[in-house]
Amino acid sequence: MTSVLVTKRIWPDAIDLLRRSVDEVEYVETDDGIGAEELLTRSRGKQAIVSQLTDKFTAAVLDQLAGIRIISNVAVGFDNIDVPAAVARGILVTNTPDVLTDTTADFAWTLLMAAARRVVEGHAYVHSGQWRKWAVDLLVGQDIHHRTLGIFGLGRIGQAVARRARGFSMRVLYHDVQEIDNDLGAEFVDKETLLRESDFVSVHVPLSDATRKLIGEPELRLMKPTAILVNTSRGPVVDEAAVARALRERWIAYAGLDVFEREPQVHPDLLALENVVLAPHIASASIETRRKMSMMAAENAIAGLQGRRPPNLVQV
Repeated sequence: MTSVLVTKRIWPDAIDLLRRSVDEVEYVETDDGIGAEELLTRSRGKQAIVSQLTDKFTAAVLDQLAGIRIISNVAVGFDNIDVPAAVARGILVTNTPDVLTDTTADFAWTLLMAAARRVVEGHAYVHSGQWRKWAVDLLVGQDIHHRTLGIFGLGRIGQAVARRARGFSMRVLYHDVQEIDNDLGAEFVDKETLLRESDFVSVHVPLSDATRKLIGEPELRLMKPTAILVNTSRGPVVDEAAVARALRERWIAYAGLDVFEREPQVHPDLLALENVVLAPHIASASIETRRKMSMMAAENAIAGLQGRRPPNLVQV
């Protein structure tokens, strides 16, 4: 008998697929998620878990997951799972790559453009009834075309962001752990050069010990006072308190943030500022993409339960 735990609400089509393919599906149909103790209790007798980023699988938790053969994460990121510890215990870990690449890149540009052209401020200005007349300098923002875009992390999403920059005739710089062959015209530079020369800095690195607080006060002070920072990767990659200070004291001009250090909490200093666009971790939130992510996670779990190699196995 095969049994799977789904820890949080996902797309209905994915639940239907699981129920057609697995003997038993325990579905926690809520957006609240479950805590560590409940996770352990509900996982007893299961062979698979379809998880989300709010589920934390530390080595200590993994030690108590008797009988679990696969953890299928509904996300491209998997920093919520101690993957080496899972592998050491014979537990497969999967994610949902590729399917959200273009959707997330689109949203990085959404934040970039909204910040550059002060769209959120304009929206509030109109809705509040303050708009009385046109003025030559009313909410003037920054041009995007022919400017310099700096990208931290030229992986799938970073490359998709760079590809879109072509339409704006931009110079593209990138920094990564090593130089990457690309046909995008993106120029590999060191971290300091990227920060000093970019008009827009977009972050697309996975969360790891090496990238935690990749952007902090020293990095923000290197940026242009007219620069705009965009983060759609993981919240802890950016020091929120430092960003808030940089925006308040105008070390940089604007920021667009979709992810935060302690989601769903947002640093209160950021909430008090007008020169930042804040979104609730929705970079991949298109109807089709979230459906595909849910379906991919279900397919990964089913493959693992059937003794097949899951198509999106995370390897270390």
